[in-house]
Formats: sequence, structure tokens, C-alpha cells
Amino acid sequence: MGMNVAQKVISAHLVEGRMVPGEQIGLRIDQTLTQDSTGTMAYLQLEAMGVDQVKTKRSVAYIDHNMLQQGFENADDHKYIQTVASKHGIYFSKPGNGICHQVHLERFGVPGQTLLGSDSHTTTGGGIGMLAMGAGGLDVAVAMGGGTYYINMPKIVKVELQGKLQPFVSAKDVILEVLRRLSVKGGVGRIVEYTGEGVKTLTVPDRATITNMGTELGATTSIFPTDEMTKTFLEAQGRGDVYVELQPDADATYDEEITIDLEALEPLAALPHSPDNVKKVKEAEGIKVDQVAIGSCTNSSYLDMMRVARILKGRTVPAEVSLVIAPGSKQVLTMLAENGALADMIDAGARILESGCGPCIGMGQAPATGAISLRTINRNFKGRCGTASAGVYIVSPETAAVSALEGKLTDPRTYADRVDLSVQLPEKFFVHDNMLIPPSENPETVEVIKGPNIKDFPVNEALGETVEGKVLIKVEDNITTDHIMPSNASLLPFRSNIPHLSNFCLTPCDPDFPARAKANGGGFIVGGDNYGQGSSREHAALVPLYLGIKAVLAKSFARIHKANLINSGILPLVFENPEDYDALTLMEDLIIENAIQQVKSGRVAVKDAKSGQEMAFRIELTDKELQVLLAGGKINFIRQAQ
Repeated sequence: MGMNVAQKVISAHLVEGRMVPGEQIGLRIDQTLTQDSTGTMAYLQLEAMGVDQVKTKRSVAYIDHNMLQQGFENADDHKYIQTVASKHGIYFSKPGNGICHQVHLERFGVPGQTLLGSDSHTTTGGGIGMLAMGAGGLDVAVAMGGGTYYINMPKIVKVELQGKLQPFVSAKDVILEVLRRLSVKGGVGRIVEYTGEGVKTLTVPDRATITNMGTELGATTSIFPTDEMTKTFLEAQGRGDVYVELQPDADATYDEEITIDLEALEPLAALPHSPDNVKKVKEAEGIKVDQVAIGSCTNSSYLDMMRVARILKGRTVPAEVSLVIAPGSKQVLTMLAENGALADMIDAGARILESGCGPCIGMGQAPATGAISLRTINRNFKGRCGTASAGVYIVSPETAAVSALEGKLTDPRTYADRVDLSVQLPEKFFVHDNMLIPPSENPETVEVIKGPNIKDFPVNEALGETVEGKVLIKVEDNITTDHIMPSNASLLPFRSNIPHLSNFCLTPCDPDFPARAKANGGGFIVGGDNYGQGSSREHAALVPLYLGIKAVLAKSFARIHKANLINSGILPLVFENPEDYDALTLMEDLIIENAIQQVKSGRVAVKDAKSGQEMAFRIELTDKELQVLLAGGKINFIRQAQ
């Protein structure tokens, strides 16, 4: 029996286990990436493990999230990351060089290799045939130290693309269609692999947009085969020597299959407040627009920017609309400046932002109260933009640019007879890697500099025989890591300061939660389905750990967040009977007796400490995850093994 592309890459990196869906496998990791929002903690953990030099083929530390230097905090973190990277064999991408996923695709991505990143949208690398996955910073630190990365073998979903996209319909509309069909939970436990004749019509930037937002499906990752389009892109980057062909075998099999007719697709938009709340633009058009933001790791490539510039050229954004544009990398920005496209954007009334994540993560450009903001980002969770009352719509760059000019949500095909969007990839991209700093050749001479905002990360204790506490908060379905640990312009500078962040944990759900947790010495969180979806940020586990959270009781967990809870020694318990969720009340006293043996068995009884009434929970762990939990987290587990 033949193999599909995902299976081929997995089999080439398989260290432990069998490629049977649901069984644990261990993978050798070729490359890692971090960004500054999660990177400081990852490198503190790398240092704590005593790693001298990274063991990967390539590890890169990017600065792209915490760009505003309104105080010393971000600058201090950047200095720490630069010095620790130099000392430990890691490339450093300076502030302004670009968004990690865009730059990595341009300068470092290698087809057929594995990439693990401390950012959930590391999946972007699947656009050039990498097995690219997001993970918590500690898992990335372990991989940098040469450790194996463990996941349960996913099912492989085949998405067959037929035909060719119509003008003003783009790759963003492809992934929005997949989200419309599968939902934000539809990819859990799955790898999405794209095949079919339609693949040949999509450029690498197009493919990267699609794999980037596979994260919003909850998928482990997404991947494209490689072909002449991939080879052409890499050659234009001066890296044609890394190209390898990856195609599914003729008799490859898949666990699930869906088909998308690219020819029939229309411009789509994800309405507030979820990436799967998808409708056709023509069904929602006419809504007055206050702000338009074009960029992010999803849609900031050279091709995206050139199409936007073509639409804006010679036109003017209305006075009541704020248009901001952030090219994804120094490479893209330089090329736009050289060919005049940047001038066209500026002349139309656009504000040009730094090459960074910016508006996508609420780092600046928060909309006005109650405003409607169209964005080419990947997530539109309530409040993520920095304004809780704003309505954020996810759209393609074409829809964003046309709507900015019209002042209302507009089907971009209305401009089809006015603008030629047949932009081609350049034969040669501009390459000047002067903001990519290689590690020191004399690491023993490098001093690692830590500013006063950098605090130690919390470490748990080994699991005890009794786990008890109160229900400190009860939340609904689809709670995101943005809810658990908000990420905005005021809090991002403190991502290396867990004690400070603890004052804001779960405050979007309940402003009193941090004080309640501290007053009661910790306790339990109760959640609904898909608890912890969204970002890979392990702060959503580290901060609850600092607050004394012992277990999260939920109907189901998002993959990365569950792994982060285990790495922190927090029990991820799943209701056997979902109706028990309704019975739990705030400040109810709970107790788990004989906890060690129960956790080992995979079935845990949680009692009401007063009435003695029991609720049944599953705790689904691999053997290694069990050992990590019993030790009180991965750092303890690693220390015990040394």
C-alpha cells in the first residue's frame, strides 16, 4: 500500500511508535522556531535543562510580536533572546526583519523536513511540504536539546482541489471554505493534506495561507505536495538546492476525503467572532467598515501585497476608513519600495506598519468602540483585536482592499473590469539577510543578559495522593487561550513575568478569577468543549499553575493546550457524562482521593467534598505523558531523568 505525503515525512522522522491513528509516535525534529511572545520562556526552559548547543539542523529565534518599545520590558526581552540565541547556536531575526512564518518560508524552510515552533501558525511551513507543527515552548526547548517530540498519530484528511480559482477569489477563500465545512473543531486529531490538479494552480504563498489557517481547524498540521511551483519559489529565493519532490503514491490512502471545486468558490468572510462563522461576502456586503488591516502571517506575502497595491493604485480610501498595511518581511517591504507599489499604497491613504504581527494580536491598531474591522488575519475571537466591543471580519486581501475603497464590505469581483490582478512571482526575490544574525562562533564568550522583567517560570510538585480545592470558575465551550491568558499591547511586554500576568488570567470570562484563585490557594477550572483552542502559548498553562490550579475539568481539550497542561503538571480531565458539567457550581468543594492510582488507571472519580457525590472523568494519556504528570510536569521529569 502506498503512502501519502504526510505519511512519507512522518515515516522518515519516526523514532518511536507505529503510524496507526491514535497511537503515540515520536518524531525527530529538524528545525525549530520561536517568536518573542513565547520565546523568552522557551529559552529560560532551555537553559534550565542545561543544554549547551542546540542539536537541530536549524533553530531560529524571531522578534515579531512584542514590537512596541514603550518601556524597557520588550527591549530587555529582545536583548535576552539575542544573547541566549548567540550562545546556544540559534539564528536571531531582529525586530523589523519580519513575521516568523513569512521569513522562515522565505529563508529557512526545507521540503520534507520537520519544523516545531512555539507558535500555533508554524503550520505555515506545510506550504512547501514541511511537517510543521505548533507546540508549547517547553516542547520546543526539548526538541532544541535533541529530544523527541511526541504526538498521537493523526488521521490524514485528503482535500482534493479541482479546477482553478476565478479572478478576485483567493487562497484565503479556500481555507475559509474548509472552515465553513469542518468548523474550528473539525481538524482535531488530523493532518489535512491537499491534493488534486488544483494544487498546481496555487503558488507557494497561496499554499502557505491555506496551511497557516489549518490551525483554526484544530488540525495537527496541514501539508501540500511539492512540485515545480515549489521548486520555482525556492530557486527565486536562491535556495533551489534544498528542493525535494514529495508526491503521494498513486495508491495512497486517506482516512477521510473532501473535494473543493476551486472554480465554483466565491469570496468569503468569517463573521464575528469565530473563524468558522463563514458566509459569502455577497450575502453580508454593505456593512459599513471603520477599519481595514492587511497583513499578518496569513496574508503578507509579496503576491498579496502586490495585488493590494494594484487595487489601491490611483484611488483614495474614504475619510471615515482607517487602512493599515503591514508587509510580512523586510524582503517584501524592500521589494515594494523598489518597484513603486509601496508608494501606490501610501498615496491611496494607507498607513504602513512595521513588518510584524501587530493588529492580529492586538499589538496596536485596536479599533474604536463598536467598530467594524476587516482583517486578513487568521483569528477573530472576541476582544483579540484589543477592543472587546469591535466586530472583526476575516477576509482576503482582495476583499479587504476593495472594501477599504468602498467604505463597506464589498464583493471584490465588482472591480474585475477595473483592475488586473495577474501578478507573477518574481524570478528572483530580493535577498539581503543582514537582519538575520547567525550564532556566535565563540559561544563561551557570550554573556546572556536578563533584564529585571524576566522572572523564573513556575515549577509544580509531584502529584500527591489527594487533590482538592474549589471550583474557581466555570466557562463555556470554545474558550480560547486569549481568554485564559489575554494577549494585548498592555500585557505582551510581561510575557516573561508570570507573577504579573497572573492578575489577568481568565479575566475576560470573570474579572474576579485571579483574586479568587489566590484567596483559595488554587483549585479547579471547569470548561466546556474545545477548551484552550487558538494560540500555542503555554502561558495559558503556566499562569494557572502559578495560581495553584490543580486540574481542568472539561468536555474536551484543544491539542496543544492539553499538552501544555500536562507539561505543567495540571490534570486535564474529560467528563465521562457531559451532563455533570451542568451540575457543578462555583465554589463547590471537590476532592480526588487516591489520585496517583486513579490517574494511572485513566479513570478519575471527582467527589463533592461535602456530599460525597462522585463524577466520572477520563484522563487520556500516553505512557510518557503519565510519567510527566506524576512527576509534576516536564521540567521535573527531565531533571529526574538526568
